Parts: sequence; structure tokens; C-alpha cells
Amino acid sequence: MTTFVDRVTLHAAAGKGGDGCVSVHREKFVPLGGPDGGSGGRGGDIILVVNPSVTTLLDFHHSPHRSASSGRQGYGALKNGPDGDDLILGVPNGTVVMNKEGRILADLVGNGTRFIAAKGGLGGLGNNALASNRRRAPGFALLGEPGEKRNLVLELKSVADVGLIGYPSAGKSSLVAAISAARPKIADYPFTTLAPNLGVVQAGEARFTVADVPGLIPGASQGKGLGLQFLRHVERCAALVHVLDCGTLETDRDPVRDFEVIEDELKKYAEDLSTRPRIIALNKVDLPDAKAMADMVEPTLKKMGYEVYQISAASRIGLEQLLYAMAKLVAEHRKQESELEKVRIVLRPTPIDDVGFKTMANDDGSFTVIGSRPERWVHQTNFSNAEAVGYLADRLASLGVEKELFRLGAKQGDEVRIGLGDDAVVFDWEPTIEAGAELLAGPRGDDMRIPRGWEKFDEEAIDQLDDEELAQQWEYKVEDPTDPGKEMEEQK
Repeated sequence: MTTFVDRVTLHAAAGKGGDGCVSVHREKFVPLGGPDGGSGGRGGDIILVVNPSVTTLLDFHHSPHRSASSGRQGYGALKNGPDGDDLILGVPNGTVVMNKEGRILADLVGNGTRFIAAKGGLGGLGNNALASNRRRAPGFALLGEPGEKRNLVLELKSVADVGLIGYPSAGKSSLVAAISAARPKIADYPFTTLAPNLGVVQAGEARFTVADVPGLIPGASQGKGLGLQFLRHVERCAALVHVLDCGTLETDRDPVRDFEVIEDELKKYAEDLSTRPRIIALNKVDLPDAKAMADMVEPTLKKMGYEVYQISAASRIGLEQLLYAMAKLVAEHRKQESELEKVRIVLRPTPIDDVGFKTMANDDGSFTVIGSRPERWVHQTNFSNAEAVGYLADRLASLGVEKELFRLGAKQGDEVRIGLGDDAVVFDWEPTIEAGAELLAGPRGDDMRIPRGWEKFDEEAIDQLDDEELAQQWEYKVEDPTDPGKEMEEQK
């Protein structure tokens, strides 16, 4: 049964925003009190938070699909809908968040560190918020924006000050058990440890963490054994301790060769690991043959410039000197780290020539428009409401989409697609004055309850007109239903 997981794929779906409300204020003796529809509530976010009580990504392994609640629809009387609840997910300290292409989005280090994995959709505006001087009584509202859906890779990199590295059965787990309160599994066969073990060590006044990294064998950097799976856990270590087995019974191995093999694998995995401070611990010197081997190879390793300590995790020989050497390296690292700026703010300004969308001409004669704003506006539009569709057309025209389509050679009736994939909206283009077409009689999205071409007059001015003049003033033109291009006059 799986008990430790350090790499998972999270399918996060944030909540949808609530729809806006279409409502007209009603009050006695006030037949048309104006629009009073409230806006929809915001959809809930999915937030990753570093939780000290969480040590593995096992929960996401069993339940990779997580969804936040959606916002509620707005109400009349200017009441906005409630927001959806955020979904808070605890992750271990040292969790790295990446997209499916492998680009790092967040490195969560430190208890309480937060990252919004998926952002909830905005609530749709009610008809009260859409009212303006041009559109005084909107008969539509905007739909809620869909919540963000993301497939994220979560990868755990242990946050430890010192990493113990070496061949299987070199005694790393025994050393962690001897110097800390951790109790890892210990046995006399290779690959006993199948997950990194972390222990807290006290050396005088110094307090630091030690991680036992399993699975390093020749070829580990290419994925042999458990190397690739656990090499990532040494990336954050301030110092490395080579635990070399001086009592191995394998004839083709010796401590110096083991050291060179592990060093080569570390260099192949990450070049910067070769620059980390190192200590060499010659283990199992409580055995006579191992002690003889340690005495023989110690001068060779010291000539390479490394601190060498002969220890026995089982008999606790030499552990005190090794612990103080570890503490010294950790203290030096922390001093250097405190002098560096710990918080980095990454600014990604929008280019000055970025218009917010991109228009492309396709080989089949159609056109595709992509961009966060046009795609968001499309999702917010109720296409069963002609007034809402007209409002969308006005927004696209004001953004410059129609001018760009006209520049690319789009003609009336050409197919235009906004967005990509299954969520794209396809329609036949109807150019307007913004794109060089004929001037329309009025703004699209007018209140359909008011006839097109109707004009209002001051009551006193109307009283001064005779019946014939009054009739002429109330004439207006409408399209002939039998011939859309032909206009006819109608008397009111």
C-alpha cells in the first residue's frame, strides 16, 4: 500500500461566478422604477497552503480532482449573490507547483505560504450595474464567468539542512535514528528505505534537520533504482554528508569508488549540487575489517579536500564530532542566506503594444480571435437575448476586434471563432461602422421595448402643434418584413 507520494497531478476546478439578475424596481404608483438587478457572487478559489502537519502528497494521489463551490445568482432590490467558498488544500513544506509543460509556478516554502492554484470566476453584472446614459433600462444581465480549470503537477522537495547520501545499506537510516528521534525502517537488505526520512538534530545550541535520501546507485540520474524519484530531495540541502560503507562484502566496491560514483550521479542530475559543502562519514568502523578499510582510505579522501570522520551508527562512535561539523556548515549557510534578499517580486509588465487580443486568418477562410478579454466576454453573454448579444458586439467593437477583422480582409457572413477548443463560440460576422460598414441607426443592445427610430418630444412643444404637424412628427421608419432592405413609413 502506498504511504509516501512526492509527485502527483492535481486537476483543480475553481467555482463558477453567479449570474447577474434582471429585475425592475416595483413600487406602488411607480410603474417603471428602473433596473435593480444585483450581480452574481464570485466563484470560490482553490488555494494551496503549506501545512506543517502534512508531510506527503498522498491525499492528492487518491483524490486528484478538486473543485470549489460556485457563486450564487444575484437578486432583485440591488442584492448581490453570495460568493462561493474557497477550497483550502494543505500541502507539505517544500512543494513545487508546475504546469503540465514543467514551468515552475510556485515554490511553497515556509508554513502558511499560499498559492492560488485555480481562480474562481467573476460574478456576472446585474442589469443595474449595466445601466448607462445610452442604455437606461437594460433588459439583460451578464452570466457568471467560468472558474479556472488547471492541471498542475505537485512535486515535493524535502526542506532539510543536511542530506545523507550514499549506496543502499550504507547505514544512512541507522545514522538518522542514532542522531535524532526519527525511527525509520532498518534492515540488512538493500532498498529498505523507500521514502526520505527527516530527523531533527540538536548539537549544542544548534538545531537543524537531516534527511536520509534513499535509492542512489550507478545510473540514478537516468532513473535507475529510485534515484530520479528521490534525488530531488537533496536540492534544498545546505550541506551533504556522504555515508560510505566500509564494511561491505561486495568485492567490486570500496569507499573511494562509492564516493566517486555518487558524486558523478549528483553532477549529472544538477550541476549546482557539486558545489555544496560536503562531509564524508566512514561508517561501520565498529567492525574490525571496516576499521582497517577506513584507516586505509581516510588519507586519500582528505587529500581531495574533504573533512572525513570515522563513525559507527550502531555503536555511536564518532557521532558527536560529526554532528558539530554538520552544525558548523549549517550555521555558515544560514548566515549567508540571511544576507540575501529572501523575498523576490517578479514583475511581468504588459508590453506597450499589447492590445489584449490576437486575430488570425485561417486557411479555410474563417478567422479566429483569442485573448483573455474577448473570451471572457463571450462566456458572460446570454446568446438567447438579442440585447445581450448587441452589448457583446459593442464591447468587441470598442476593443478593436472588428477593425482588425476588417484589416485582415473579413467580409460580411465570414465565419469568426472566438476562443480555442470546445469552448469557442462561432458566428457569422456582421460588420458595423467601426469596421467600415454603413452607419447603424442606433447603438446595438437598445431596450427592445422602445421601437427603433422613435423620438420623444417635450410635452409643451407637442401641445403647440396642430394635429397635422403632430402626426408628421410622430412618423418613424421601420424595415419592411417582406423585404429587409426596404424601409416603409408607419403612422402612429
